[in-house]
Parts: sequence; structure tokens; C-alpha cells
Amino acid sequence: MDVLAAGYGLIEGPVWDTTRQCLYYSDVLNGGVFRLDAEGSVSVQFPHRRGIGGMALHEAGGLVVGGRNLAFKPLAGGPSRVLLDNDVTEEAVGFNDFTTDSQGRLWVGSLAFRVFSDEEPQTGHLHRVDLDGSAHTLSDGVMLTNGMGFSPDGTRLYHSDARSQLIRVYVVDEAGGVSPWRVFARLPEDAPDGLAVAVDGTVWVALAHGGRVAVFSPEGREVHSIPVPLPMVTSLCFGGRDLRDLYIVTGSRGGPHENCAAVFRTRTETPGLALADCRVTLPA
Repeated sequence: MDVLAAGYGLIEGPVWDTTRQCLYYSDVLNGGVFRLDAEGSVSVQFPHRRGIGGMALHEAGGLVVGGRNLAFKPLAGGPSRVLLDNDVTEEAVGFNDFTTDSQGRLWVGSLAFRVFSDEEPQTGHLHRVDLDGSAHTLSDGVMLTNGMGFSPDGTRLYHSDARSQLIRVYVVDEAGGVSPWRVFARLPEDAPDGLAVAVDGTVWVALAHGGRVAVFSPEGREVHSIPVPLPMVTSLCFGGRDLRDLYIVTGSRGGPHENCAAVFRTRTETPGLALADCRVTLPA
């Protein structure tokens, strides 16, 4: 396992850009979005913004980033545009992880409490943002929304709930409706964080307390475990020209110092699913 970059507080939101052959990731605690190119050089893509737990590429040439709202930020610079604000429900205070489906719609989890505070945890929701920008609340009771990903055929959505120590799965219909969720996998000793899905339907999950990535079969049975050098494994994504590079990111908790979070890379036999760019219409 290669160490590609280090010295961060809490890395989240890794997303692979197949066009530019680079990785974007955020530092939740210290702020900023960073770009790691194919040659290993790291640069600041966006400075300052803190609290970004999820990101996705947008077809207009920018990134959708989470936090207090869901916003589009152009890669070439310029003003941000809000795609989803935290008034989507009375409880929402912001958004953590999210993903896109094959149509380019956004599927996002809202937070109902500020994670790095002494607030009593409240439950958030699952939302879908359609291509016209309209938002739809689909499910509730999510204690701490984290990684999301679709099965290869698009009929199942996996959704980590870190505080409930489980991964949900919903059946998704053609119109974007979802069935009542059921438990895909329970992790009573850990907190499932970011996730990614491979072409064979396996679900790869970062374990925030476990120092590893757990791989689950489409039936929810753990079939493989990948140890990671730091204990707080926060998220992951597939990348590289063949989508067989697994990028794994961490936080600093449990490590040697408060800014030891790192980006790791390892090779996999199974390629990951390519994610569609977001196609939600940008507000004027």
C-alpha cells in the first residue's frame, strides 16, 4: 500500500476524475479541497472551506461539495452555486456524503446535528435531487449519514449509517422511488463510513474505528478485509485508468499526531464502477 500524501486533519470525499486522471479530496477539519495528479503532485483546488464530507464531479466542469449546503464550485474558479440548502427539512443543518446515479441525479444524506460539537445527535434524512433541481425526501431516521453507492444495475442503493453501526440498502425503482430500507450489513464493533461499489457488485466500506476496509458480497456477507496503516479509515474510491487503483483516505484519530491523516493507494483485482457526473441543472 503506497502513501501518496499526508499531513492532514481528517480527509474525506475522495473522487476520481477520469478525464483529468486525478484525485480530489477534502480536509474536513483544516479546510480545503486538494488535487492529487497522476505524477503524485498535490495542489490546492479550493482553499479554506471546511466541513466537506462528500464530493462529486459535475458535467459543467466543477465539483459538487457538501457541508452546510450542497454547492457547485467550478474548477476554473468563479462563484459557487447552491444546489440544495439546509432548509430542505426543518431538522437539517447540513449534508455529509452523497453519490450520483446513472442519470446524474444526486442522492444525499442530511445531518440534523453538528458532528464536531456537544449537541445531542438527531436523525437526518435521505434526499434525491433531480436534474431539474427539485429535491425529494425519501427516507428518515439516519443517525449519521455516510457513504452511498449503487449496485451495478442501479436497482439498489447502499447507505452507511455510522452511528447506527449498519449499512442500509434500498430497492430503487425507475422513477427514483425507494422501498423501505433493510439492513444490508451490521458492524456492531465499528462505524461504516465511505463506501464504493465494484463491477462485480461487491461493496467496499471504510471502517472509521477498525483500521481497515471491509468488502461485502451483494448478499451482505463480509468476504475480504484490507488492513490500512492508520486506524481511522474514513472513505475510499476506485481510480486509475482501469479503475483498479483503490484510493483510501483516513483521519488522524488514533494516529501519532493530530495532523497525520493520509491518502493511500493499493491495487485490486476487481475494477470499481465508474460514477456518472452530476447533471443537476445549475441555478442562474
